Formats: sequence, structure tokens, C-alpha cells
Amino acid sequence: MMLPAMPAWAAVALIAPALAGAVLVRPWRQLQGPDTHLGTPLLALATLLPWLWAWPGLSALPVPLHWSGGPLAVLLLGWPLAVPLLVFAGLSTMLTTGASLPEALSAIAWCGILPATATLALGYVIRRTFGTHPVAYLMGRAFLVPLLALLACGLAAAFIAPVAHGAGGDMKAVVSLLIAMGEASWTCAVASLLVAYRPQWLATWSDALYLPQAAKARAPRHRA
Repeated sequence: MMLPAMPAWAAVALIAPALAGAVLVRPWRQLQGPDTHLGTPLLALATLLPWLWAWPGLSALPVPLHWSGGPLAVLLLGWPLAVPLLVFAGLSTMLTTGASLPEALSAIAWCGILPATATLALGYVIRRTFGTHPVAYLMGRAFLVPLLALLACGLAAAFIAPVAHGAGGDMKAVVSLLIAMGEASWTCAVASLLVAYRPQWLATWSDALYLPQAAKARAPRHRA
């Protein structure tokens, strides 16, 4: 994703309501109780995302790029828990890359809040349209939704950003599509592996909903 500078007031206008809405639903409750398993993916993303957002060399390319990780965070943690994590990842760039506060806020808005919120909205549309089918989850919510969310945000950011290094509109569109396809592909790959081996690490997946027969077969049977 190509990052144009966003005015600090506009970034705050996007971040503050999202963060307030996330905090209001008390997402930390997902980490409480004996049956919760989201602590591991939360720690993994808290380690991965700051490094991903500070990936060296991407900003020096002819068309500067930026990874998001927002769609994956929403799939693993749910939107309310993903939003504070993305804010943390964005603010960490002030230490890892020397970004200023306005630059960090702009990155949070473009690469965090907007893709994550689009992923939430489009995921709801997919579920309402196709129901709780495993293929709808993997190909829809884990691939098509991240692709569309990242592509839309990438194109918006690309065409707002000033032209640099001779990068015209066609090049920006191609780069936005490629970066969205790449991130959507590995998002789908991670989600597919977790569905198979660690479904409890996906806040948006439930065996009881998507694989009811398998869930019944794994349920403990009580003898009369």
C-alpha cells in the first residue's frame, strides 16, 4: 500500500471513533477465562506487526509500499481487539523508523483502521450472503475480503499520493493490485493452516458453526 500524508486531524477523526468503539465492547474479555486461546495469536501479532510495518527497504522502492496486517488481525482477534493492536503497531514506527507522530497516525489510518474496518464490513456481507460454509470462510472472508479491502484502500491511497519517480496511474494501480493479492494470499494461507490445526486461534471461526458434524463427533460422549 502506498501511503500519502494524511492531515493529523483527519487521521485522528478516523482513529479516535474506531478506538473508542473497540474499547466500549471491552475486547480484553476475549482474553479472560479458562477457554480462551487468543493470547497466543495476540502476542504473535504484537511481535510481528511492528516489524512488518518497519520492514526495511520498502519505503525506498520506486513506488513506496507498506504492508497492513489488518485483515489477518481481524480474522485472528476480531475487530475490537485488532484495533488497539494496530494502533500500537503504528505508534511503534516512531521508534523503529523514526516516524513523526503525524506520519504514524497516517499509517495507522491507511494501513490499520481502514483495511480492518473494511474487512469487518465485507466479512459480514460474505457471511450473510453465503452463510457458514467453510469454503465461504476460506475463499471469501480469508481471501476475497482481504483482497478487496486492501485493494480499495491501496488504490485510494495511491491516487491521493503525489506522483514520485515517474510512477503514473497505471503503475500505481498494478502495484496496488499486486500488493493486495500478495497479502490476501498469505492471509488466506495462515487462516487455512489455523482452521486445520489451531482453529481456537481464530476469533472469527467456530467449528460448531462451520463444521457442526465434525464438532459433534469430537464432543465427549457421556455414558448413561
